Amino acid sequence: MNPVRQLEEAGQSVWLDYIRRSLLANGGLKRLIEDDGVKGMTSNPAIFEKAIAGSDDYIEVIRELAEQEGSDAESVYKRIAVDDIRSAADILHPVYRASTGRDGYVSLEVSPRLAHDTAGTIQAARYLWRTVDRENLMIKVPATEAGMPAVETLLEEGINVNVTLLFSRKVHARVVEAYLRGLERLDKAGGDLSRVASVASLFVSRVDSAVDRLLDEKLETATSGEVTARLQALKGKTAVGNAKLAYQQYRALFSGERWEALVARGARSQRLLWASTGTKNPAYSDVLYIESLIGPETVNTVPPATLDAFRDHGSVRAQLEEHLEQAKADLATLEEEGISLDDVTDALLTEGLYKFVLAYEKLLDAVAHALQDARA
Repeated sequence: MNPVRQLEEAGQSVWLDYIRRSLLANGGLKRLIEDDGVKGMTSNPAIFEKAIAGSDDYIEVIRELAEQEGSDAESVYKRIAVDDIRSAADILHPVYRASTGRDGYVSLEVSPRLAHDTAGTIQAARYLWRTVDRENLMIKVPATEAGMPAVETLLEEGINVNVTLLFSRKVHARVVEAYLRGLERLDKAGGDLSRVASVASLFVSRVDSAVDRLLDEKLETATSGEVTARLQALKGKTAVGNAKLAYQQYRALFSGERWEALVARGARSQRLLWASTGTKNPAYSDVLYIESLIGPETVNTVPPATLDAFRDHGSVRAQLEEHLEQAKADLATLEEEGISLDDVTDALLTEGLYKFVLAYEKLLDAVAHALQDARA
C-alpha cells in the first residue's frame, strides 16, 4: 500500500504545506486526496510568494485586477489568497464532511505584521473568516504574547484557529490553555463546541538546524574524544525528542475533569501539527520528520517534495511514543553541555516572526512587480 495512505491507519492525518492555483484548477489537489489520502492544506506568505513569482498561474487575474481603480499589492494579494483558499476549501469539503469536521481544513495566515497586535490580529482574522466564508477554514495566528489572547477570543467566536510558530513545550502548554479557555467561553455563550477546531503547529526541523549549529561550535573546541562522541551523538536528536515529549504533554493536558466536561459538550482536542517537516540537513533522511513522528491524533503538514519522498520510500510504524526515556536523556545531556533548549526555542520564535515578515514583504514586492508589468 502507498505509505502515505498507511499513515491514516496509524491515526495520523497528512496535510499539504503548499498552494498554487494550477494545483487547484487542474485536479492536482483532488488527486492527492484520492490517491494519497491528503486531508488538509496549509499556506503562508512564503508559499504564496513562490506561487505568484514562480509560475504563470496568476498573470491573467493580476492583469484584470490591475485595471481596477485603487488596486495595490496588498489588496491584490488578499484577493488572490481568498480565491485560492476558497477553492481549496471547496475541494477539501468532502473530507471535512466525511471526518465530521476533524479534517478537511485549509489554513490562511493573518498578516505577520500583526504578530504583536492582539486587536489587529482579531480584526484581521474576523475579516478573513467572513470573506472566505467556508466552515473548513482555519485562521493561522502566531503563538506570541499578543497572539494568545487573540486565539482565545477567536475560538470563543467559533472561528477555527491554527496556532503557528510553536517551538517549545512551554509555549505549547500556554496554547492549550488558550484553547481550553476559548472553548469554555464559547460554551458559556451557548455556542456549539463540536463545530470549532484548532491545531497547534509545532515546528520541527528548524529546532535541529539551530541546535546542530551550536553543537558544531562546541565540537570545534572539544578537548577529548569522549566529549566529541557525546556531542556528535546529540546531532539530529533534539527536534524529534522535543516533539515526542510535546506529544506526551498533549496527552496529559487533554485528560482529567476539566477536559472531560468540555468533551461532554462536544469538544475535540487541539491536535499537535508537525510543521517544518522538510529535512534541511542532507546528512539526515529526507523522511526523518515523518517517520519519527507517526502517532495517533496528530497531523503532519508536508511540502510536496517530502510527500513525494515518503510515498517513494517511507516506512510506516507508530514511533511517536517509542524511546521516550532516551529522548529525555538526550535533552538533559544537551542542557548539561550548556545548550538551553528554552533559549534556542525563544530565539527561533523571534527569528520565525522576522522571516515571516520578510516573506510577506517579498510577496508584496512580487505582486507589485506583476502589477507594474500588467500596467506597462
